[in-house]
Amino acid sequence: MTNPFRLGIIIVNYRTAELVIDCLQSLNLPAVLPDGTQIVVVEGGSSDNSARLIGEAIVSNGWSDRTALLSLERNGGFAFANNRGLEHLRARHGEPEYVLFLNPDTVVRPRAITELLAYVVQMPSVGIAGSRLEDFDGTPQACAFRFPSAAAELESEARIGVISRLLSPWRVVPDIGEEALRVDWVSGASMMVRSRVLQEVGSFDEEYFLYFEEVDLCRRAARAGWECHHVPTSRVVHLVGQSTGVTRRDIRLPRRPSYWFRSRNLYFRKHHRASYRLIANISWIMGHLAYRTRHLVLRRRSDLPPHLLTDFLRHSLQR
Repeated sequence: MTNPFRLGIIIVNYRTAELVIDCLQSLNLPAVLPDGTQIVVVEGGSSDNSARLIGEAIVSNGWSDRTALLSLERNGGFAFANNRGLEHLRARHGEPEYVLFLNPDTVVRPRAITELLAYVVQMPSVGIAGSRLEDFDGTPQACAFRFPSAAAELESEARIGVISRLLSPWRVVPDIGEEALRVDWVSGASMMVRSRVLQEVGSFDEEYFLYFEEVDLCRRAARAGWECHHVPTSRVVHLVGQSTGVTRRDIRLPRRPSYWFRSRNLYFRKHHRASYRLIANISWIMGHLAYRTRHLVLRRRSDLPPHLLTDFLRHSLQR
């Protein structure tokens, strides 16, 4: 076992080899990464040519000194793959002081990583910190949030001005400015976690296949007394939804996958009583119906995924 190192970066790939290579290129520009940083790309059982393409890019670009490729035999989900990447870093290099979980559909701006690391280092109460996510033109994206709640479920589904104003203190996406601030949770697309947090509360819960795993981790960290902060000076381009297609903005949304509903149900089951889960589900349904009613009255085309309500009802009845 070698001596502990300061920063490890984990990138999970699932059939997005070209995006991973672009991400690695942005990380390997001069002065982007602190000295001693180690990166592991976890190939999550894509069953395509991802491993070959990424492996060849690592070798041909001379990234092998700090970038490793870990190929998994099966697709166990985002939490599963990240945990295997963390185990790989620990086995090869020792325990890092900080771990950056980075999406494959990201391009890191200059100083993004060093700014995020410097912020966490100087703030000992901060256990988790997230970058400002943005489009290529600099337009900010939602990336810092409040924990899900019954009131937030109603507001986020209804998307009606008067309801949003009344429920603004519980809105999942708070108003974010140009200054760093404390939030409940940050997007896992670029999320730095202090190693002590992972040692105290554990890493990602592998029962989540995809979605809500970072919310769960931030909630467990908060219960252990750690703060979560949004750091806007750390700027990362995020190609929204390119990995899953669930949140893409350039196409009509596909049917929401079953693992989203299962992850939502798991989150509320882990962190709330049954009575509150029922209230949260009713709030979601009320908000959804309010949104659909408004669009019917105004004769507007809905931008909702197909079969959303029936899928929600079917999955909400499951344990």
